[in-house]
Amino acid sequence: MHTIYQYQEFISEYLQSQYEAKEPKNLYEPIHYILDLGGKRMRPVLTLMSAEVFDADYKKALPAALAVEVFHNFSLVHDDIMDDAPLRRGKQTVHEKWNINTGILSGDAMLILAYQYFEKYQPKIFRKLAKLFSKTALEVCEGQQWDVDFEVRDDVTIPEYLKMIEYKTAVLVAAAMKMGAIIAKASKENANLIYDFGLNLGLAFQLQDDYLDAFGDPETFGKQVGGDIIENKKTYLYLKAVAFSEKEQQQQLMDLFSVQPEDNSDKIKAVKEIFNTSGASKATQDAIQDFTFKAFQTLDKMNISVDKKAMLRAFGENLMGRKV
Repeated sequence: MHTIYQYQEFISEYLQSQYEAKEPKNLYEPIHYILDLGGKRMRPVLTLMSAEVFDADYKKALPAALAVEVFHNFSLVHDDIMDDAPLRRGKQTVHEKWNINTGILSGDAMLILAYQYFEKYQPKIFRKLAKLFSKTALEVCEGQQWDVDFEVRDDVTIPEYLKMIEYKTAVLVAAAMKMGAIIAKASKENANLIYDFGLNLGLAFQLQDDYLDAFGDPETFGKQVGGDIIENKKTYLYLKAVAFSEKEQQQQLMDLFSVQPEDNSDKIKAVKEIFNTSGASKATQDAIQDFTFKAFQTLDKMNISVDKKAMLRAFGENLMGRKV
């Protein structure tokens, strides 16, 4: 097994090896730009890690890992357009640096490029990977639509929200891990268990992302802190705050989420205060921990060595304590 840093290096090297000068530049340069912004590359790291967990050479999983990374970044390009986000990983978003039309078209091309990486596998593996990927890609789109729908609804429930983040975020983490298992020809039981591990880890990751969006350090978070509050997104923090608050505070929160002032600083400050005083902040941190521990419970059922279970557990613990 390798370290997370080594997996990140392997992915970066493989990504760079795939670049070639292609025309038109305004289609391909934005693709290289978003991919070169880097980030933690958590999803492709999990594909390589999963392959090695089930005793395959990580190199066999590199094309699938890159497919996951390209698809994830495609979704970010389009999400940023939909959210009118100015920053991604501390840098200008694609549609800000170029324009909206370029962002849409380059994103479309990335989705097609992602599928092409599966062509590097033999037919039987290709079919399994493509089937899982198609199912996951559609679920991600469904999750994104629910996310948009929830912005104009006042009756979003916690179960609905958890289903939305499961589809929008967690299924791709889960699929990334299962792809490694498929490439390693792991047993069906182990492949399903590592999917469940990834799904719960993905839920914890998204809840942590929601928390950091409100309470993260602008220097390390890489995105606009308070972006979800500005966009009036009904996150887990918001829903818990509504559930825990007295009627007066509930109304104040709902009023704050019905406006979009030119200067959002006072709105962000007031909302964060309610998140803290209502107990929503602590409830969110507790949920992050619960989903992480649920992921760890699947490790006990997995037919892999103790040291490999320990590595997966360490990855989850590291993710739970992240600041970016």
